Amino acid sequence: MSEIASMLVTHRTASIDEIETAWHGDVETILKWVRSQDRVEECAVLKTCNRVEIYVVAPRGERVLFDLAKKARVSSRIIDFHNHDESLLHLLRLASGLESMIIGEDQILGQMKELTQIAMRAGTTGWMLETAFKKAIQVGKRVRKETRINERSVSVGSAAVDLAEEILGDLKGKSVLVIGAGETGELISRSLLCREIGSLAVTNRTLSSAVCLAESLGGEAVPFEDMPCRLHTADVVISATSAPHYILLKSDIEEAMAGRINKLLIIDIANPRDVDQDAAEVPGVELHNIDSLKNISRENMMQRMAEAARVEEIITEELQLLQAKYKRKEAEELLARLYSQAEQIKDQEVRKAMNKLSARHTLGEIEQQVLCDMSRSIVNKILSEPTKSLKSAAERGDLEILKSLCELFRLEEKT
Repeated sequence: MSEIASMLVTHRTASIDEIETAWHGDVETILKWVRSQDRVEECAVLKTCNRVEIYVVAPRGERVLFDLAKKARVSSRIIDFHNHDESLLHLLRLASGLESMIIGEDQILGQMKELTQIAMRAGTTGWMLETAFKKAIQVGKRVRKETRINERSVSVGSAAVDLAEEILGDLKGKSVLVIGAGETGELISRSLLCREIGSLAVTNRTLSSAVCLAESLGGEAVPFEDMPCRLHTADVVISATSAPHYILLKSDIEEAMAGRINKLLIIDIANPRDVDQDAAEVPGVELHNIDSLKNISRENMMQRMAEAARVEEIITEELQLLQAKYKRKEAEELLARLYSQAEQIKDQEVRKAMNKLSARHTLGEIEQQVLCDMSRSIVNKILSEPTKSLKSAAERGDLEILKSLCELFRLEEKT
């Protein structure tokens, strides 16, 4: 019987280098490849700056995923494999912010919605995964409404600003360049405005996006081709684009540092990375990436962890409801096969009875209808109590009864 299984490469088990190289290609490419594998009925991919998670619906799903990882040459050392119930629990925890690098961050909810929609548009999801992700998003919203898990720093973007402040001691009067005008770039920029910085410049490959963000925040939009010049005067650079390659090479940084005395702090929170790691060798440059965020905002995290107990209660409650829904679905599928089998037998026997009666008497429409109604009523009454018992057993998680029903009535799903 098919169930959900997942494999996760996240900041908990892997470095940023390992996450970047774990799965090649964009989400659509990975979806297409996973869906093309034998036995995979549904699939979805969550790919963010600090995680790549693949979900499948398949018989023996964990085995399927293990084979996928082997084909992709991803080390099992950095992968967590989850079965059905573990996958559901993880999804609810993830949407609630408990699995994020920054506990309680809000950005994961939007990412989850977007990536689920990508999978749905690609036609790789069905009832099983759509039910799980829909529930996860609902739980994430409930958690943020009923608890304070998302107070203080709420994203990797704002955590990057916290890191800059921690390293420099104070951002007051500093000149900051933000590379990227997407959602993360906006979060970074808004967080910077609370730090009394000296100036904010935003650059983006699409200038109109940089202009829109900069104008809304009172900053300056910088054409992407002018970015190297702006590096020369910036105190802090925070980069968060979705570029598939480096946008800042070591040579760019060397040129920017020529003739300047002040130190340049660069924080690269993109995945794949925006900044060539060799840039850290340039004198006067301090370069950090996502791995550096793991050690910041400990006080904020302690406050959020105090809320985690209430979040766990909500997750436990919602997980039970979700599991019951899957169990009811499993029972309903078995019952559908049972009723279909009974319907076929009923039709065969009614035809036999009508043929025998027709050989002696003329059967009118009324007589035929009476025979059909009577046989249908007998089937429904015989199966009524077993139906109630089976649904109840499914909700209790009594899989032995479901298995016994399959064996007694030979209800193995046809392949």
